[in-house]
Amino acid sequence: MPRDTLTGSRIRERRVMTGLKQSELAKRADISPSYLNLIEHNRRRIGGKLLVDIAHALGVEPGSLTEGAETALLANLREAATSAEMPEAELARVEEFAGRFPGWAGLLADSQRKIETLQHSVEALTDRLTHDPHLAASLHEMLSTVTAIRSAASILAEPGVIEPEWQRRFNRNIYEDSARLADTSRSLAQYLEESDSEASETNAPQDELDAVFQKVGFHLPALETPQADVDTVAADLGQGLSQAAKWLLQRTLVRYRTDARRMPLSDCADAVAASGSDPFALAARFGCDLASAMRRLAHLPEDILPDPVGLAICDGSGVTTFRKPLPEFPLPRLGAGCALWPLYRALARPMMVHVAVMQQSARAAARHRGFAISQPIGQAVAGEDVLFESHMLIVPEPKRDTSETVRRVGLTCRICPHPDCDARREPSIMVASAPRKL
Repeated sequence: MPRDTLTGSRIRERRVMTGLKQSELAKRADISPSYLNLIEHNRRRIGGKLLVDIAHALGVEPGSLTEGAETALLANLREAATSAEMPEAELARVEEFAGRFPGWAGLLADSQRKIETLQHSVEALTDRLTHDPHLAASLHEMLSTVTAIRSAASILAEPGVIEPEWQRRFNRNIYEDSARLADTSRSLAQYLEESDSEASETNAPQDELDAVFQKVGFHLPALETPQADVDTVAADLGQGLSQAAKWLLQRTLVRYRTDARRMPLSDCADAVAASGSDPFALAARFGCDLASAMRRLAHLPEDILPDPVGLAICDGSGVTTFRKPLPEFPLPRLGAGCALWPLYRALARPMMVHVAVMQQSARAAARHRGFAISQPIGQAVAGEDVLFESHMLIVPEPKRDTSETVRRVGLTCRICPHPDCDARREPSIMVASAPRKL
């Protein structure tokens, strides 16, 4: 099977060949590094002036980056076939199908792209429905009001004579409850429409912390100097946060400063240039534990890392306490992740390093290597159990033929289409089949 050479993949290959960092090419093309990362992973289409600018920055002709653009169609068809778990014999006939029936092939490829877009939307909405307190309170208010209206209406509809005074009371109750239901509905509709405003954010302290680090790109230059003052940085970043979120922020910044002092930024740049995003190499370079090396890699600026990396940290109960998602590997809020992630497996076998190549459901084109370890936190006390904390570093993995096992994982059970997973906690809304019987 010929190797797919999509436009984004060609851009990445040319960039690596010329020795340009992702951030440097993005600066020359006048786009953000995160957007260039999506382009290089074929998650955004590219053309027109932007393609010309990138080609000029790479010193090549635009045509050399778009040659074989029909392979994008083949890639989408193969991704659709892989998601449907079609046999290898059918996968080998993708080019024949596209050549004989180009119209049907294009329609199928467009459907696959729409399915992926809807999958991302369902993931985001499911996460929001599960953890948004304002949304939950509004839905509860609407259900309670509807129940009250139905109760009053059922009494009026019962056979028999009701005294005029009671009729007036029930009618007044229905009127008032209907008005309240209308107000709640309008408020909820307005809240859902304000997806880009602060009103769409949840009030959970962990979400406030996530928003702070997303805003600064997970890197804090103010804490990279030896004389860095955590209190000053916390006061600056903590404006407008709740007291609980400020407490979480303070604790996270103290850990950040500790890691930065143990692994100075300039030395980290040399280590990454030599070994890439390898947490083992970084830990060996500075003589630190693996979890500290994972955190340090996640907080390095984009101009040092060859590719962005993700990080998930959870406590002994499995609740996520820190998350840095990737475009191709989202992380759910407040835990409830896939039980097959190395992050949770590490809790069962502390101090053992778990490494796995993962491929999330409905993301057949994206593979990631996960490094996970569970380490003790706090001071050991005689006669008491040790508390553990698990870290998982997420590094993009090139999709190539390999004998290494690729573990199929999900995001959360509710939107994971794998029907025969022994770790499933609840039925999926993505499949119509009944849940597996144990």
